[in-house]
Amino acid sequence: MKAAENKLLSFLKGQGFGIAILACAAVAFAFPKLFISWGGVKLTAMVVPAIQIIMFGMGTTLSLSDFLRVAKRPWAVAIGVGLQFLVMPFVGFLLAKGCGFSGELAAGCVLVGSVAGGTASNVVAFLAKADVALSVTMTCCSTLLSPIVTPFAMKFLAGCFVEIDTVKMMIEILKVVVVPVAAGALVHRLLNRQFTRHKTLCDRVLSLISMCGAGAILIAAMVIHNTTGYLSGYWLTRAIGRFARLGEAEARTVAIEVGMQNGGMASALSISVLNSAIAALPANVFSIWMNFSGSVLANWWSKHPMKTSRDADCGAL
Repeated sequence: MKAAENKLLSFLKGQGFGIAILACAAVAFAFPKLFISWGGVKLTAMVVPAIQIIMFGMGTTLSLSDFLRVAKRPWAVAIGVGLQFLVMPFVGFLLAKGCGFSGELAAGCVLVGSVAGGTASNVVAFLAKADVALSVTMTCCSTLLSPIVTPFAMKFLAGCFVEIDTVKMMIEILKVVVVPVAAGALVHRLLNRQFTRHKTLCDRVLSLISMCGAGAILIAAMVIHNTTGYLSGYWLTRAIGRFARLGEAEARTVAIEVGMQNGGMASALSISVLNSAIAALPANVFSIWMNFSGSVLANWWSKHPMKTSRDADCGAL
């Protein structure tokens, strides 16, 4: 009995973050009025500033070496970012069609698949003992490409559901994502010694900021969307990696990066560009499930370490 209790406690400790996410979501669904407005200020007005703070925080963790890694590992980065913007938008579109969604809700499903990877993937990559440097590089690259790729993916795939203003979306992504990231990177550059000296504290604080950031059919659709990202990212990297000398570490990292989207960005764009809280529903549901599933996956992989950094046996996902 004692051994069983210890095993249960160990499991709950490993899933602490995921359980906390589900608990917060349960409170929000049970008492929605608590999260509509505070002090007469609608909380939807806080979404964009909150994402800008998160993106600024991401920028402060970046340095020139993060960008130079692209040149050192072009295949891994190209495969990860390519799958991010090819698999996830089309899966979002197919799920919206298959589930019979229409209008703003359908557009929201496509949008959550069309945005860049989120900073949560970097934390999960660390917990899963995957390649954190590769995860950060892919997140950075997909974020910088998002002002071009996301609006056109939305125009092509979601244009049949709602009208998409690609120019407005480009400008909004630049304002909400790229400018704060660039500002954060500049601060990192100017205060490099301070960031290096207090790196552990900065990482903890910024990770906390980044993490704090429907019906049954919508929930099921987002679970499938997230799971498809993990599976396609892992197995396609394993398949393509045979020709590009990529191993288990890269496959796990790409799986995390492809499966975990920037739900905050999708929510912000839903409100600021599509002017719809309904369009933000898929992103919110996806984010809740993504953080839970990511913590479970990280816990599993951390307990099943790779035999080598590159050519470990597959079959972990």
